[in-house]
Amino acid sequence: MPLTSVPKPTGFGARLRHLIRRPSGNALRAAVLGVNDGLVSSFCLVMGLEGAAATREAVILAGLAGLTAGACSMALGEWLSVTNSREMNNKRLRDMAHEIAHDTASARRRLVAVLSGKGMPSADAERAADEIMRDPRATLDTFARDVLGINPQERGGNPLQAAVISFVLYSSGALVPLLPFLVTAGPSAQLGSIIACLCGLGLVGWGTSSFNGRPGWFSALRQILIGGMAASFTYGLGMVFGSL
Repeated sequence: MPLTSVPKPTGFGARLRHLIRRPSGNALRAAVLGVNDGLVSSFCLVMGLEGAAATREAVILAGLAGLTAGACSMALGEWLSVTNSREMNNKRLRDMAHEIAHDTASARRRLVAVLSGKGMPSADAERAADEIMRDPRATLDTFARDVLGINPQERGGNPLQAAVISFVLYSSGALVPLLPFLVTAGPSAQLGSIIACLCGLGLVGWGTSSFNGRPGWFSALRQILIGGMAASFTYGLGMVFGSL
């Protein structure tokens, strides 16, 4: 639907809520990429071991070790990233609260300018600023969203939740290449792993089409080709080093 056909909110209060609202982050994008990281890493590891003619037990052991190491690394990285983001946002909010409390007139002018810059008529912007400034919490929330670009409720997210989700997503992707080896052995396990991974890559590629603007078939095919080439490369390396 074109933007011009989207109905605009009516009424002063509705216009105000519409102007100061901000969308949340793209959780689907993070989920798809998290699964992709685990899937590609594990696929390449398993194919490298297969190229080196490793035993079924060695493939399973190395695959599970790689899964655990990769998932823990991803979880720790996500925890540190979100924690640092929260600490930075908390500091920015404290600085903004201090600025608002010690220079109310300047804060009001700044708020009027922000609202006017978002398309609100000057008279409405003046009224809105006065209305918002009556409540210190609402004032800080508005400045957080519209000046700092921070969601005051999330402030960067929950570090523990982000770490757990990252661990689970990476693990679920990394487990795909190992599943055939857990139920069978030999060429059937290798073929099953390749088929499962290519299907998984196709699904991941199709998922990326929801945020990259590409057709689903194109994203799926591209993901399969890139992941397949990476796994083929590690398989070749495995054959070379396995023959030494």
